Amino acid sequence: MQVDILTLFPEMFEGVFQSSILKRAQETGAFQYNTVNFRDYTTNRHHKVDDYPYGGGAGMVLSPQPIFDAVEQIKQKHDTNPRIILMCPQGETYTQKKAEQLAQEDHLILICGHYEGYDERIRTHLVTDEISIGDYVLTGGELAAMVVIDSVVRLLPGVLGNQESARSDSFSTGLLEHPHYTRPAEFRGLKVPDVLLSGNHQKIEEWRRKESFKRTLERRPDLLEGLELSEDEKEWLKKWQEDQ
Repeated sequence: MQVDILTLFPEMFEGVFQSSILKRAQETGAFQYNTVNFRDYTTNRHHKVDDYPYGGGAGMVLSPQPIFDAVEQIKQKHDTNPRIILMCPQGETYTQKKAEQLAQEDHLILICGHYEGYDERIRTHLVTDEISIGDYVLTGGELAAMVVIDSVVRLLPGVLGNQESARSDSFSTGLLEHPHYTRPAEFRGLKVPDVLLSGNHQKIEEWRRKESFKRTLERRPDLLEGLELSEDEKEWLKKWQEDQ
């Protein structure tokens, strides 16, 4: 996967992308990234990439020209038809399902904004997706872009040592992930559930499914809306509702 990032602060990505799984993913060739300072593309003689909004108002608005030109040059260089993603608090809320969708692409371009916002023509005539990582506002789109890239790259084939890890993550199955335990079997009087020590894989899997369902019901019941439940899950739901 090729990932190009339009940003005014390319140095922000160096530490994150040269560490841990993202670094290993580059070394194995699973993905490569390139940061593009779109200030380099401005035709403004003062090297400005923003201007005052028409009609007045607070803050500055990113101009369309440098961003359009940067994206067009990237597309020509790679001769691809990439997904062009605008990091924006007005975009669709980011989910694991969206990450899985983007992980199927060969080329992503992410645009990181600053200041008051973007010229509307960037939204309506350039990008394919607008993404928000939550209902809050950051000083720029760089941190949000890092979140998106990390969540996508870890899903690429061969990036994680055990691909089953990604398939069993919270949200990948529609539910939150079950609890985990490791050695020692008893710590400060707190014991690991007996079923996990039994060696009975069928019972362990059933326990994990039940705990995953229970945790989702307690913490994120909204995730169960519209989810097709098994007969066991319907019985669990009925019992917990009766207990409540």
